[in-house]
Amino acid sequence: MTAEGFAVLGTLPMFPLGTVLVPKAVVPLHVFEPRYQTMLADVMAGDRKFGVVLIERGSEVGGGDVRTDVGTVVQVVELRPIAADRWVVVVAGTERITVDRWLSDDPYPKAEVSSFPDESGPSVDAQEWKTLKYRMRQVLAVLAELGDTVARATFELGDDPVMGSFQLAGLGPFSDLDRQRVLCTPGVSGRCALLTELLSDVAALARLRLGAGEEADGSRG
Repeated sequence: MTAEGFAVLGTLPMFPLGTVLVPKAVVPLHVFEPRYQTMLADVMAGDRKFGVVLIERGSEVGGGDVRTDVGTVVQVVELRPIAADRWVVVVAGTERITVDRWLSDDPYPKAEVSSFPDESGPSVDAQEWKTLKYRMRQVLAVLAELGDTVARATFELGDDPVMGSFQLAGLGPFSDLDRQRVLCTPGVSGRCALLTELLSDVAALARLRLGAGEEADGSRG
């Protein structure tokens, strides 16, 4: 374990993406580049795990990208072909990691990584956690009413805000940069405070859109 309390996990195959994948999220990934097909074959022959990080600048295809140093370990839960040399890989986020050192991209990206546990500090009480989930449901319901494609407001989360706060980051109508901010926040109290702030911003914009829509309906009447 490092001086900062981060446990060294070793070397992981890495899949840089243009989106943020958080712990507890279950998402499909499309694999078509030859280098990631090679990675996938190695992963499936091993422990079915690899790391995912956000690309800050550049493209998912072809390399030459600039990557963040905080990401998520994922476990393959389903693998199915969809065409010749194309696969859908359903993965589940398991834990947060930090990249200690990027290694060669030949034949595919790899990095030395460590776990990124929460720092000690204040937690979130049951009422605060309940209120945050309620605010998320409210915002998702309003955005759905406005015609946006968002997660269902009827989502169910448990009573644990530590991992639940990551799940809310994945469910919320946030940009990838904002999701990355949540992922990088080291403590549950800070994550929930940031989520509250982000939801307030989204709710304010939604109210403006609702008001504009009502004015337009009134002028047509």
